[in-house]
Amino acid sequence: MKKAIVIGSGAGGAMAAKELQGNFQVTILESGNEFKPFAFNIHKLSKLRKTGLFLDERMISVLFPTMRVRKASSGMVLVNGICTGGSTALSTGSALRCDDSLIKLGIDLDKEFEELSEEIPLSYNHEQYWSPTTKALYNACEQLGFGPKPAGKMIDFERCVHCGHCVLGCPTGAKWDSRRLLSESIAKGAVLKTGCKVTKLGIDRKNKKVHTVYVKEKGKKKIYSADLIILAAGGLNTPVILNCSGITCENTLFADPLLCVAAPYKKAEQDRHFPMPFLMQRNGYMLSPYMDYLSFFFNKAWRLPSDNILSIMIKLSDSSFGSSLSRKTEKELTAADKERLTAGVSDCKAILGKMGISEKNMFLGTVNAGHPGGMMPLTSEESRSLHNNRLPENLYIADASILPNSMGNPPIWTILALSKRIAKVCKAAFN
Repeated sequence: MKKAIVIGSGAGGAMAAKELQGNFQVTILESGNEFKPFAFNIHKLSKLRKTGLFLDERMISVLFPTMRVRKASSGMVLVNGICTGGSTALSTGSALRCDDSLIKLGIDLDKEFEELSEEIPLSYNHEQYWSPTTKALYNACEQLGFGPKPAGKMIDFERCVHCGHCVLGCPTGAKWDSRRLLSESIAKGAVLKTGCKVTKLGIDRKNKKVHTVYVKEKGKKKIYSADLIILAAGGLNTPVILNCSGITCENTLFADPLLCVAAPYKKAEQDRHFPMPFLMQRNGYMLSPYMDYLSFFFNKAWRLPSDNILSIMIKLSDSSFGSSLSRKTEKELTAADKERLTAGVSDCKAILGKMGISEKNMFLGTVNAGHPGGMMPLTSEESRSLHNNRLPENLYIADASILPNSMGNPPIWTILALSKRIAKVCKAAFN
């Protein structure tokens, strides 16, 4: 049986591994360790905010090692998961089909989305679990003509304990993440290796193939080889691996930045309910109720008790302009990005105003981003092969790096479908 190496265990990597195992003997290399949910009591920990211990967002890694936080040159906070399941373990459990830009390239994923809906539990009928505050917000948004719609949630609500910690790791397993795909792969014979950081790929330039995968595994240098390599290390790390391997990426990094507009609201209790219960699609951005824990701990404006903060998120579809190849990630908002963000802030203030809150009491969160990608974007010429000509013949990318532009929306569902298709292409090409 031919061998395949999958680098990364997030949405793209885990799906590729699950689809390939059986046709290939799959080895999954994950740089992080086994995921564990956030272990601290949020309400007790929040009492320490006045001590000045929480000086910088990067300190969250001390409390929560699986959450990696870095800052771009502009100060934008970038967040991703380094663990089994990747950033899916830290997601809101939201599923949304956002493949318009892929359709424009000639990539039709209808079949893959249909398969996903049969494999992964997805619910749109969860209004019965909404809090009174969520229902009031929804009504306010409807009255303003913003067209709110319940979000697709990969959550088993019968198991959900409404702790509000989806983005910190679901303690009951009610929220789906890609570790379930890993379990399926392992049950079929795949091998998962944690603590394996891929540093570069050894490439035979003459034959245009990857012959070696160089890894730092628990402090030791090791090498692996396989017939097929799937690179899915994430939108920030995949370009670094490619660059170290002598493969040029584009300076087209997007990040889906988010900014929350919040205000005091007695017994809002957003911290006790699942985030992003409904969505509103606007021009270049999306709005949704969301409790931003990074702002809560590290932004001085957010010093209220968490259950008395009402917060609405702006998720921006940002310009493809930036890079993660240098020692410091280069990413900043363009003039067009800032204009859309300003429009989003106005929308959020209108919603909070409809809830009876004075604008003078409203405050902003910290701009942060968790959906990086776009530095090896697909083109129409690659719509069938899903393979960039700059890549060796046996190397495919299966993460957000190949998305042509920012979606400004939850990307997991789309990445899963795209990775499914890539696995099918690989099975046809290598068998």
